[in-house]
Amino acid sequence: MAWLLVVVAGLLETGFAVCLKLSHGFTRLWPTIAFCIFALGSFGLLTMSLKKLDVGPAYAVWTGIGAAGTAIYGMVFLDDVVSTLKLVSISLVILGVIGLQLSGSSH
Repeated sequence: MAWLLVVVAGLLETGFAVCLKLSHGFTRLWPTIAFCIFALGSFGLLTMSLKKLDVGPAYAVWTGIGAAGTAIYGMVFLDDVVSTLKLVSISLVILGVIGLQLSGSSH
């Protein structure tokens, strides 16, 4: 259950990163509100998961999901540049996240 919280928190991190861009420096109301909701949800779920998980692997998985998810979202929906190197790098991040999740022990 704790790892599920980390995964959802990582997806919410993707949401807050995208909303941060869409807020244009917190000058647009609705993306700013969405940023706050996603950020609070993400940090809240990560905090809950850390009651059961080691901080290193959990934090790395959280940031990895957020980073990969944000990069993929940007390429698909925000016209970010797509390159072979970027796709290979995202794949390596995802493989690292899987490895860390498998190595993470619970208390």
